[in-house]
Amino acid sequence: MSKINDLMARGTELLGSDYAILCGAMSWVSERHLVSAISNAGGFGVIACGAMTPELLDAEITATKALATRNFGVNLITMHPQLFELIDVCAKHDVGHVVLAGGLPPKGSLEAIKASGAKVICFAPTLAMGKKLIRSGVDALVIEGMEAGGHIGPVSTSVLAQEILPTLADEVPVFVAGGIGRGEAIAAYLEMGASGVQLGTRFVCATESIAHPNFKKAFFRASAREAVASVQIDPRLPVIPVRALKNAGTEAFTAKQREVANKLDKGEVDMMQAQLEIEHYWAGALRRAVIDGDVENGSLMAGQSVGMVSEEESVAAIVASLVQQADAALHARG
Repeated sequence: MSKINDLMARGTELLGSDYAILCGAMSWVSERHLVSAISNAGGFGVIACGAMTPELLDAEITATKALATRNFGVNLITMHPQLFELIDVCAKHDVGHVVLAGGLPPKGSLEAIKASGAKVICFAPTLAMGKKLIRSGVDALVIEGMEAGGHIGPVSTSVLAQEILPTLADEVPVFVAGGIGRGEAIAAYLEMGASGVQLGTRFVCATESIAHPNFKKAFFRASAREAVASVQIDPRLPVIPVRALKNAGTEAFTAKQREVANKLDKGEVDMMQAQLEIEHYWAGALRRAVIDGDVENGSLMAGQSVGMVSEEESVAAIVASLVQQADAALHARG
């Protein structure tokens, strides 16, 4: 057995995949084609439910099942107003793994997922939150650093890994995410106690990804420093920063925040409505870029590992090269 299989054993056992390499749930990108390709190549694909209605998720799972020969999971956002209906859709399809993202899971949601026999994977932004989630019965954790694309927290991957892995890696499998673009980094986190990793940006330009050719070209051209975090202009607005390539859409988001802040001032919306309006803005801006190819005004969500994405490759080739690099690094260290 190769060293990488050894170190990923807990992760692969939990996921039922050849390699404990999850694909991050990227709205509009992590859909039936990419998800099934990643699972079929030995990794673990995850459908990004995002703002989908229960009906849309139902159709997406059905379509993914028709293409996937292996396990895949579904990522649900905790603040989705129909979270429990989405959990029911996953249960109806016997989805084996549900990933919950975005804040503490609401009361009863973990129990509802576990009742269907599915495993629950949650994001832990801090050590304290990780401990709390383990006490409440999650099966695995993802720790994601601020190098990642899309919605991000304030702490880097290397710091989170040092804070959380020594304490929690013995209790549940922990997957490390954020800024991973090569197998050498995967090897390092496995040696630190991780059971696997999650990558998003590296898979966006896969042949099987439905992202628009303009979107992929923007990734090929970009360097790490061009993937910047959005700025929060009003401290009252609960805006989670988003990492994306700088373009006209970045400026438009600043203007959007001002508009929503003005509505708050006038009492036209409450805090929850304000937050949802901003979330819907992102979903629309991302769709414009990923699906329509408007890379000027849409949102080019990308992690800092974007500088390592230089060509279109099949998912199988990406997974194989990550595994080969990781294995070579582990063997070189004896």
